[in-house]
Formats: sequence, C-alpha cells, structure tokens
Amino acid sequence: MLEKKFEDILYNSTENETIEFKAAQNNFKIHTFGKYFSALSNEANLNGKEVAWLVFGVNDPKTYRGTDKFIVGTQFKKESEAMNKMKQELKEEMSNNLSFTEVTEKVIKGKRVIFFGIPAALKGLPTTYQGRAYGRTGESIDTLSTYEMKKIYNQTSEDWSKMIVEDATIEDLSKEAIKMAREKYKVKNSSLADEVDDWDDVTFLNKAKITLKSKITNTAIILLGNPESTSLLNNAQINVSWILKDQDNIEIDYEHFSAPMLINIDKIYNKIRNLNYRYIADDSIFPTETKKYDSYVLRESLNNAIAHQDYTLNGKINLVEYPNKVVISNVGEFLPESIEYVINSDTPSEIYRNQFLADAMVSLNMIDTIGSGIKKMMNIQMKRTFPLPTYDITDKGALNPKVQVTIFGEIIDENYTKLLVQNSDLSLRDVMLLDKVQKNVRIDKRDADNLRKQKLIEGRYPNIIIASHVANLTGKKNEYLKDAGLNNDYYKAMIVTMLEKYPKSTKQEIFSLLEDKLPNVLDKQQKMKKVDNLLQSLSRSGKIKSTGRGSGSGWIKQ
Repeated sequence: MLEKKFEDILYNSTENETIEFKAAQNNFKIHTFGKYFSALSNEANLNGKEVAWLVFGVNDPKTYRGTDKFIVGTQFKKESEAMNKMKQELKEEMSNNLSFTEVTEKVIKGKRVIFFGIPAALKGLPTTYQGRAYGRTGESIDTLSTYEMKKIYNQTSEDWSKMIVEDATIEDLSKEAIKMAREKYKVKNSSLADEVDDWDDVTFLNKAKITLKSKITNTAIILLGNPESTSLLNNAQINVSWILKDQDNIEIDYEHFSAPMLINIDKIYNKIRNLNYRYIADDSIFPTETKKYDSYVLRESLNNAIAHQDYTLNGKINLVEYPNKVVISNVGEFLPESIEYVINSDTPSEIYRNQFLADAMVSLNMIDTIGSGIKKMMNIQMKRTFPLPTYDITDKGALNPKVQVTIFGEIIDENYTKLLVQNSDLSLRDVMLLDKVQKNVRIDKRDADNLRKQKLIEGRYPNIIIASHVANLTGKKNEYLKDAGLNNDYYKAMIVTMLEKYPKSTKQEIFSLLEDKLPNVLDKQQKMKKVDNLLQSLSRSGKIKSTGRGSGSGWIKQ
C-alpha cells in the first residue's frame, strides 16, 4: 500500500514550486538533475517547506492524471550501484554538500516510480549547483532571481556594519580622516562640492551615510575611527596585516594596520614594492616596461576585502606580498553565486554582507559601484596582457570561510601574453578560459572545444596547452616541445636505434630512455601507456617483437 505522503504527491498534487514530475523513462542528464535539485531546494526555502519533491516515472498530472499515460515508469539508475554513484556525483557539485532527504522507489500499477526528497536550502544560504543558484520561473528552471537570492541571504541577521556603537561619540573619530572623507566625497559627488563645505561634521557624516541619525556606526569606526576606538566594537577587530615573504615563503617583514582605514589604505598600498617590470610582449626586440601591479587592481582588491569582511567572525585581513604576486584574503563567504556569475552579470550585485559599509565606501570613492569592480579588474589585467586575478573561494557553509584573490606581478606564460597582443578582439570569457589553461586549471570540455575551433589551444583534452603557432611566434619553441611532445615517428626511431645497440631491452629501460622526452602535460602513468602504444605499433608493423616472459621479458629488433 502506498504511504499517504506519496499518495498525496501522486494523486492530490500538481506541479508547483516544490513538486516536479518527470517521465524520465530511460535517462535523465545529471547536469539537468543538478539544476532541478538547486531550484527545488531554493523554492522549498522560500515557500516555507522542509522538503521538495522530484518524481520520476510520472507524466504531468495536469494533462495525464486519470489516463493510462499518467504512470509510465522509469529505468533511471535501476542498479543500486549506479544510483549511489549518481547521488555522490551530485553531492560533490552541490553547495553545503546537500544530498537527498530520501530516495524511495515504489512499484505502482506494475511500473517503477522514484520519489526524490530534496531538502530546503539552509537559512541564509541559497543552494547552488556548480556554483550557480537556480529557481523556478513558471514551469521552467532559470537562474534564481536577485530578489529571491537576497530574500534567502537576509534570513540570517541584520547588517553588522549598520549597527550603532552605543558608547561611541564623534570624538572617537579621527579629525584627519573626516577631512579626507570630505574631499573624497566631493570628488564622487561633484555637484554637491560647494554645499559640502557648509556642512558641519555631523551633517556631513549623515549625508555620506557613514553615521545613522547622528549616531556612530560600526562603519564609522572602520573608516574614520581613531585607532583606540576599535576597542568599542563588540567581538570584532579592524586589522589588516601586510606581510612580506621571499620566494621560499619565508617572512621578511610585516606591519599591522587598524582604523581609520580611509587613511591607512594608502599606507598599506605604499608598502607594496610596485617595481618596474620588463617583458617582451610581441616579436619586437624592444621590451615593454610597466609597473608590476596596476594601482586600481590593488586598491580595489584591498577595499573589496574590507567591504566583504565578515567582522562577526573576529578575523583579520591579510595582504601577503611575494616577489611575483600579491595575495589578499578576508574571512567570510563570497555571497554572489560565483566569480563567473559576477563577470557575466549585466547589472551590479544587489547582495552585500555589509551593505551600509559598502554604500559608504562607494560614496567616498573607495570602491566602484557595488559588484562592478571585479569585472573592471579583469579587463585591466587583460589589456595589460597579464594573468587575470585568481580567486580562491571556500565552499558556502564551510567552517572557516575565506575569500582569497591572487594578483600576479609578472608573466606566467609568454604564449598567453603574446596571444592577447595578437588577438585584441578576444572576449573576456575566452581570456578567462585561456588564463586557466596557462595556470593548468582544467576547463570544461565544451569550453575547450570552443577554444580549439578558434585555434587557440591544442593537445588531447584535458592535457591542453596554448596552440603551437602561438608558441612559434613567442620564440618559446623548446618549452612548447616539452609540453606538447615530439612526433611519434621520432620516438619509434629512438626505440629501434636502442634495440640495434642493445639487442634485448626491457620495457622499463625503453621507458627510461623516452621519459624526459615525452610531453610534460602527461603524468607518469600516461607516459607508460604511451610507451606501450608505441611498442605495440612497432610490433604490428613488424619492426620489433617481444621475447621471453615475466622478469625475463623484453623487446628485440626483427
């Protein structure tokens, strides 16, 4: 007998935000499954349900209930091993490691029906699949709307940066910082420049949205507070550490900075050794000379860390300077779905942890319009033909969430740089993919195929490299050959020559001969497999043959 909850789903429900019926008679793509999981999970949260349901083996009740075509049955993952593998693969791609509340199979009218119970998104954390949050738009699946995403995020707590510091007064703010804030506000709001000079400090701070009804906020202490005023904050610290390390990761120097951040941002920036850097950007014999780091990219990254920091976690912001890169990190989850989502979005993000602080920083010209800074940084680095900033973001729901950005101060791969010089019309998305290729980060097969069509990469997926014609232009032929390898005929000739000199050689001896000449993008196991293929090819062509067995086996020339 069918339990009441399944009976209600099947016979008393229609498709809605939290229930979806699919025939799925033979198969159902896991990528589509992931989107439905995310959408149903988020809709369950928004509709106050603990569980949403995805039902396989059933046609749309609105059209087919009461007919022979309603219950059609499904062959989806009929073997338990296949079902368990699917559940594990899906879990690995879902945020917060969410998985099904239950997966129940029932035989109804002789046909197999599967009920997938999907948990509601955690409070304050939208459920994402492969970094993107989905929702329902009518009967279709689409990206979760900004309004709905913000509604979920706002379930957690109020804006910490907007809270009043009860014991603080305007005397706890730096007069020098207030003076600087006025000048920056006038730059950002040039139409009000004359009026600003007539405002007293209290009026100005209210107008600039730094204080709230003349009361000192956490934002005011962060941006304008005297150093000692930070002790008035409850279980939060305002601390940015600049740390200088050498190429062996050994600490050479450091300095800590606190409030007022409006002033100290410049002091931190001036600590960074932004030296001149020379590199060959094209086929010219004259090097290009530029600064290692773009000023906007450094400042925007640091200011973003201050704006995004989760001050309730009582952590600090770190800026670690290495000889060839700067790494900036702050504690707290990255609230948008992903970096790609921010880049591809046509409108600024409406979701900010510290909305009050972010608004104040925008009004003081410290950060760009909320959400647009990351895209601008990417474009600047692309135009400089430098590596793009690399973001390392912990999973949502992680115990110690952190956002880290690495800004490179030198060229990683000259092939990439010269490709950008020669192809100035490349889209930012393609450059982001090429940037991953040069950093040996695996990209999606479909993206690799698209780059290959444009003749920008080569090599067998996933061991892809920048295309050889680019390497030839760069003058890095030796390095390219190490990555791409030599012609198979060359390897075969080496094997035959070896067997002429040493009439019987083992496979391990042949491998030792070829190992350092095989493509660098192959691991040891893949190189061994390639040697096997070369030997079998030579054997089939009658040039060599195997002899002996076990430990006495080897290869000889025919």
